[in-house]
Amino acid sequence: MLKLEKINGKNVWDILKLCVSQEQKSFVARNDISIIEAYTTITGNGYAFPFGIYKEDTPVGFLMIGFDTDDYWEDAPSIAKGNYNLWRLMIDRNYQKQGYGTEAIRLALNFIKTFPCGKAEYCWLSYEPENEVASRLYRSFGFVETGEKDGEELIAVLKL
Repeated sequence: MLKLEKINGKNVWDILKLCVSQEQKSFVARNDISIIEAYTTITGNGYAFPFGIYKEDTPVGFLMIGFDTDDYWEDAPSIAKGNYNLWRLMIDRNYQKQGYGTEAIRLALNFIKTFPCGKAEYCWLSYEPENEVASRLYRSFGFVETGEKDGEELIAVLKL
């Protein structure tokens, strides 16, 4: 059974050691970049929730949830306004293919449905078009591609 733990001064170094396989590196930002983005979002009057994904006391992945936009996100897709975003999800290369990604999404959606920043209609996410594993995984939760893009990534939404 997995659990989410907020990134803090005690666990950040363990989370920074996690990484995906070489062939997946173009699909997801490194955890250090994600944590920097969380910090700059928060200091820009936005919302970011970075979490370590743990199996008991062992860190196995990282995920980050966002809400709305911040003061500096100039090219945000329209779906971002007033909605939650499953911003990042990664499972360390040593823990993949064990169902942790599926369980982590379930935990993320449970957190989002507590509406920590207020009510919203959608959760959205984006992923590289070539990432067929992510596409299948997100579709299994009911995420539907909108035809829009965030940069080069495909956007998919889930009605909350």
